[in-house]
Amino acid sequence: RHVSRNKFMVFAVAVAAAAIVAGCTNAPLRTEASTSGIRAAEEAGAAKVPQASLHLQLAREELAQAKALSEKGEEKEASSMLLRAEADAELARVLSHEDAERTEANAAAERVRELRKNNP
Repeated sequence: RHVSRNKFMVFAVAVAAAAIVAGCTNAPLRTEASTSGIRAAEEAGAAKVPQASLHLQLAREELAQAKALSEKGEEKEASSMLLRAEADAELARVLSHEDAERTEANAAAERVRELRKNNP
């Protein structure tokens, strides 16, 4: 009877240890948001706008760093780096749209000037 109680205690400790280890295992890094943000910035033409291009490159580098950190088991740092990648990707996208809108506004202003010039 005493032996079975010891076996039970060993079993209970083993189960508890397994649960702790399972809880500490690294969850896969969720890169979907940063990856789609980078893709959106690329589609918005970020590579053609100097400021946007800079932030697009930063987002790519930060995503790569996040993956490397995750592989080392540094999940908190990896998550932080992913947030930075998402923010830089979003900034690149916004800057691209802003540049496109500025270009469109300049073209519209030029058309107005031409119309005024040709129709006094």
